[in-house]
Amino acid sequence: MRFPILRPRRLRASKIIRDAVSEASVGPDDFIMPVFVKEGIKEPEPISSMPGYSKWPIERVHEPVSEAAEHGIRKFLLFGVPLHKDEMGTSAYDREGVVQRALRLLRKEFGDDIYLITDICLCQYTDHGHCGVIGKKKYGTKEVWYVDNDRSIELMGRIGVSHAEAGADAVAPSSMMDGVVATIRRALDDEGYRDVAIISYSVKYASGFYGPFREAASSAPGFGDRRGYQMDPRNANEALKEARLDVEEGADMLMVKPALAYLDVIRLIKWEFPEFPLVAYNVSGEYSMVKASAERGWLDERLLVMEILTAIKRAGADLIITYHSLDVAKWLKEGYSPF
Repeated sequence: MRFPILRPRRLRASKIIRDAVSEASVGPDDFIMPVFVKEGIKEPEPISSMPGYSKWPIERVHEPVSEAAEHGIRKFLLFGVPLHKDEMGTSAYDREGVVQRALRLLRKEFGDDIYLITDICLCQYTDHGHCGVIGKKKYGTKEVWYVDNDRSIELMGRIGVSHAEAGADAVAPSSMMDGVVATIRRALDDEGYRDVAIISYSVKYASGFYGPFREAASSAPGFGDRRGYQMDPRNANEALKEARLDVEEGADMLMVKPALAYLDVIRLIKWEFPEFPLVAYNVSGEYSMVKASAERGWLDERLLVMEILTAIKRAGADLIITYHSLDVAKWLKEGYSPF
């Protein structure tokens, strides 16, 4: 008996059939768009290392959100850049803080038509730039600094409550402090915010791709680095432990950050926790590499962006935090189809 010769190319013969059998696609519903809000400015402040992106005054934060919503983007992640910084990051949980004020404005303007997520960390709010409270201890005759995990997470519980009070739908702790999800969940529940979700930065690597963000948020550490609390890029299985702990502590969604260099980790987490929505963060350095190459005419920006985001979705991400959100939504609305 002779078997017919299989020709996979038959299902690639036209765009119609390629679209019909495609395994992954991306569009505005998949995106979470980051928005930077800065105190003390009157006009949008362009971010030099992130072409096309700006920090927005609190009073005008509705403008980028409104434009994005018109193109089908409904989910936003807010980052605050405060005027006041101190050792404890007190402006992070100030009721009149930059994020809290922006939340109230956006909620008044858009009601429940958009979904508002807030970053919970101390790095933008501390004068030392680390993600938690700094302590000191003695090793022999030396005094060394360290991030005090337990003091830090108590403050993050306060931040979470202040964001929920101001109108956040979800909070996203990004500090990689042990026990931060459980602490925030308890704080939210105790104050009656049981419906506010936690999108945990479960798997966040100590990556070189964060440089442009640190310019945008003025959050570079003043000394040392973050390798003591963010994950080692050489490890993948460790990501399972981090994600499992967050699941046990009450996280509603999991996250892998960065995305492009960690597609294997995205796949690993999705296989292990298929019932949990998985967010992948297509970070600032990944965005800026594409923009810089496109500006020099080295690459086709639209094709490359769509290929990258499709790869992230194909690897297992349900949602993608990406600075390309608005560009892609506009391209698709114009009828662009890359594949």
